[in-house]
Amino acid sequence: MAPRVAPYGTWDSPITADAIARSGNSVAEIFVDPVTTTIYHVERRPTEGGRCAIVKTEEGIELVGKEFNCRTGVQEYGGAAAAAYGGTIFFSNFSDGRIYAVKEGSAPTPVTPESKVLRFADFAVHPKYPHLLVCICEDHTRPEHFAVVTSLVTINTMAHSTALLDGVSPLLTGADFYAAPTFSPDGTQIAWQQWNHPDMPWDGSEICVASVAVENGRVQVKDEKRIAGRWKEVSAAFPAWASDNTLLFTCDESGWYNPWTYDMRTQKASPVLSQPIPEDFAMPQWALGMSFGAPLGSFGAAGTATHVHVEGTESSDHFVLYSALRVGCPALYLLSLHSRTLEELACPYVAIGYVRRVTADSVVFLGAKADAPREIVLCTLKEYSKPKFTVLGAHDSSTDAWKALFSKPAPLTLTIPETGEPLHVIFYPPTNPEYVGPEGEKPPCVVNVHGGPTGMADQALDLTAQYFTGRGWAWVDVNYSGSSGFGRQYINRLAGQWGIVDLRDCALSVSQLAAPPHELIDAARTAIRGRSSGGYTVLATLCAYPDAFAAGASHFGISDLRKLDEFGHKFESHYCERLLGGTVAECGDVYDARSPIYNADKIRAPLLVLQGSEDAVVPPEQAELIVRSIRDRGGQVEYTVFQGEGHGWRKAENVKRALEEELKLYKNVFDLKGAA
Repeated sequence: MAPRVAPYGTWDSPITADAIARSGNSVAEIFVDPVTTTIYHVERRPTEGGRCAIVKTEEGIELVGKEFNCRTGVQEYGGAAAAAYGGTIFFSNFSDGRIYAVKEGSAPTPVTPESKVLRFADFAVHPKYPHLLVCICEDHTRPEHFAVVTSLVTINTMAHSTALLDGVSPLLTGADFYAAPTFSPDGTQIAWQQWNHPDMPWDGSEICVASVAVENGRVQVKDEKRIAGRWKEVSAAFPAWASDNTLLFTCDESGWYNPWTYDMRTQKASPVLSQPIPEDFAMPQWALGMSFGAPLGSFGAAGTATHVHVEGTESSDHFVLYSALRVGCPALYLLSLHSRTLEELACPYVAIGYVRRVTADSVVFLGAKADAPREIVLCTLKEYSKPKFTVLGAHDSSTDAWKALFSKPAPLTLTIPETGEPLHVIFYPPTNPEYVGPEGEKPPCVVNVHGGPTGMADQALDLTAQYFTGRGWAWVDVNYSGSSGFGRQYINRLAGQWGIVDLRDCALSVSQLAAPPHELIDAARTAIRGRSSGGYTVLATLCAYPDAFAAGASHFGISDLRKLDEFGHKFESHYCERLLGGTVAECGDVYDARSPIYNADKIRAPLLVLQGSEDAVVPPEQAELIVRSIRDRGGQVEYTVFQGEGHGWRKAENVKRALEEELKLYKNVFDLKGAA
């Protein structure tokens, strides 16, 4: 049957908001037991109020009951909420903040006392004394962001009692932030990452090592050394031990996150590659527990991986499987630490994360394609440079019936006229086999602004984008100046320029994509939408470029930069200083000039504002301020507060409502009659 001719934006699609909200669970993180090689994942479940469950991946067995929520509030964005060792899983329970231990088939047992002020994450288990943990502890005894204390602590899981800190002992203090503690295989050394205000971890962070001793039921350290990284200038991150004597990490000394090693014998850090390559082997650490590389074993002459030295190879000839970003797109590499060379591997995935070692010849990761949900993938290298990819767990069939509707991403590089610099966007055309648009008509377009702002839009399947493209809309993801995945220089474009270059790039994307040689969209029918800092860019763009967009949707966006600085949480409490060029005391006029609340009179486009009532990252006051300002002057704004939600929608009913309200606004503004 020939497709129907119907105006863009009015097409009917089976990809409904309700179907998206209930389309399946998502993987929050992956972790592996290094002793048993069992793979686990934390699964986010919208139909259970956004609860995070612990699942034994290959069997699909849930290991804790519905009264437990494996999630942590450390740094507000959480991550690294669980670890496994020798058949025991240690996890942070969100409702009470306690750490629990659980074995398959048994009930979880608390190993830290009750506390309303302590949060734990990022667990490292001592390989010789597996009842001892080292982890991040975030102390909210005083809740103000400047008073929250972060440290590394040691936890004796056999010594807990009802006393507040029994079994929990301080290990390292003094830095503003800690992450990624990791023991050497023999347990004699520990490495970690640390950074201090005003840096974010991608601005400047350090890798440190220290000797370990176990005395009186606790881990102690001595001979601490900073081995890489530099405040405000160089980010060193993601430490992982390749052997007892070799520590692997990433460092952007060259302007790109490339692999480095530290030799414990020579006490020298050096890049693995003889020449840096313009690719990022890591991403900014918005959440704890991220990983982009996994040390493997050695490969002998026959190509077989082994744990031990193979005759004819150097004892240090270990390999690492790495996922890197080349102009925002992933490349999978096998890295030789001995020859210091890279072998690129054929890979079908457009986004890769949570790369974890399983055995000497296999890793597991979270892989995404452009036409399928993210899936847990076992990558096996039985033969050198010939990977085999196996999807673990039950197949997620929730989107199978929609594959013919999925719009394919088209990465485009635009040019910023005044600088000649590249601007990266991803274009999704309207796609539905049942319809075609009228001859000569260009589609309406939704411009999506990613959060961060030091973040990135990738090409993984995004059902929100497909919700619109299947209805005859174009969709554009803008990786504006300041986005990650394109090197440190691209990130640094936003330094002092937040609220300037990101707005320019969003407006520029519309004008260039609507004009020759592209001519892909109708510039008069465009809407802009974004979440968190992307919501800020939405509001600020509608102020600065009032004629560029006909509608906007801000999901928990920022309206007052002074209040963000005053009432933000610890992790981001100095973020604005780099983005805006100084503190409020140093350049308060900049904060005001770039705050949508002080420019709301310039907003002419109808606006939708969505907010979670419990959001600690962008508090509800930020939404209320801009809504009140627009309403007071008679502007068009719709405002919805989702009760019980934080920084994003976890509950299925709220995911559904948010999508439906956004589409309704755009259709009303563009007077599009047709299917819902």
